[in-house]
Amino acid sequence: MKPLRRIVIAGGGTAGWITAAMLSHLLNGSATAVELVESEEIGTIGVGESTIPPFITLLRNLGIDEQDFIRQTSASFKLGIRFRDWYRLGSGYFHPFGAIGGQIDVHEFYQCWLRAKAHGHPSALMDFAPAAIMADEYRFMLPFKAQRTMVGAASYALHVDAKRVATYLRRYAEERGAVRTEGRIERVRTRPDGAIEALCLRDGREVTGDFFIDCTGFRSLLVGQTLGVGLIDWSDQLLCDRAVAVQTENTGDTHPFTLSEALGHGWRWRIPLQHRAGNGYVYSSRFLSDEEAVATLRSKLQGRLLTEPAIIPFKTGMRARMWEKNCLALGLAAGFIEPLESTAIHLVYRAVDHLARFFPDQDCDPALAAEFNRRMGAEYEEVKDFIVLHYCLSQRDDTPFWQACRQAPVPASLRARLDLFRASGVLREGLEELFRAVSWQSVYEGMGVRPARYQGLVETLPLSVITETLDRSAPILRAQVKGLPSHDEFLRTHCAAERDF
Repeated sequence: MKPLRRIVIAGGGTAGWITAAMLSHLLNGSATAVELVESEEIGTIGVGESTIPPFITLLRNLGIDEQDFIRQTSASFKLGIRFRDWYRLGSGYFHPFGAIGGQIDVHEFYQCWLRAKAHGHPSALMDFAPAAIMADEYRFMLPFKAQRTMVGAASYALHVDAKRVATYLRRYAEERGAVRTEGRIERVRTRPDGAIEALCLRDGREVTGDFFIDCTGFRSLLVGQTLGVGLIDWSDQLLCDRAVAVQTENTGDTHPFTLSEALGHGWRWRIPLQHRAGNGYVYSSRFLSDEEAVATLRSKLQGRLLTEPAIIPFKTGMRARMWEKNCLALGLAAGFIEPLESTAIHLVYRAVDHLARFFPDQDCDPALAAEFNRRMGAEYEEVKDFIVLHYCLSQRDDTPFWQACRQAPVPASLRARLDLFRASGVLREGLEELFRAVSWQSVYEGMGVRPARYQGLVETLPLSVITETLDRSAPILRAQVKGLPSHDEFLRTHCAAERDF
């Protein structure tokens, strides 16, 4: 066995520095060096500022103090995503993090709730989701500090300043031995067998390595351009291909959720941080010009603009192979799926997790790459299907964009999930799938899909036991939430941002 001597990361930004942080932690004490090459001349996209609960697990695995991280990245807490106007104009629903209800006797809560609804019970599914109730009330508490209450069943993530996250993780990685090299990559030199040998910088220097990680963004300089791995195009299933992003001053209370509002030709996001808000409009250039998109977004904004609107073209899809020879593509270099469910950062650290599991030596056995590509391909497919779900269930037809969305193909894998759920509320869940039952149930319910029947085994439980449990638990949960501090109060008290912006 010939252990890797040097891993070279091409490109910084959030993807590059998450990778460097994770590798410097995993390889601490080994003989494998980690070097990251980036140029201050090249800007980063830096709009992926909304995370999901596994991000908290990542911070803990790295031994990062959560309060310190929140202060230095000006983060706020995120309990889920509020969707507005997606099902129909005027509609709304919430995708919460954490549990919805709890087992009644030995039966799944959702199936018990379905039976109660079939008999006319007036409750809504979100009446039993601690994260949704906290979000409604703009309140927050760390769930692990409320384990003796129903609030303890919630989960959370963070809204973060992407550039400050990169700065924080750069410091973390460098403290653990990672080396940063300033330089613009002009070209990539390959070996006779086609594998990558060195990054050639503009000033004539070369950075050699045994294994390379491509974090060069949409251009995918290493895996895409140099190794020639193409993109699997999903633009027929997801029609949006551009975004406009802008930062604004905060106004009013800081909401502990990401807002996603469907507009005429796409959707807009609002992500509140402690010192500003991130805003954007994801749209289809087939139906809307950049100028119209900017004007539409401006009309929705609250607070003074802190930046000029930035247009970001993108193509939806993933690399046919993310690991090719001795190079692995991560982040935008690996693929792009619109950020409707805040999955971009998650897919980066999932890829590094898989790399750690199939860690190569200098020979880079193709079997390791093949299994990595199979697993990451499945994860991208799952995320893509979950995003398509929001569009294919929409009843909107008020613009040509939404009419086209209703005609877009629905992948067979998603159709199978829909058919199974519609039959009896059963979900197909793989062991390593990101989106668990709560996520699918929340979107289905919010988008008007309820199973034709509930599972027959729930009939073994007296209906009165179910209805009494529902009638008792909903008001208790809401009362417990009302006793919590506001989201802003919690931030001020425990993790106020360092105001050096």
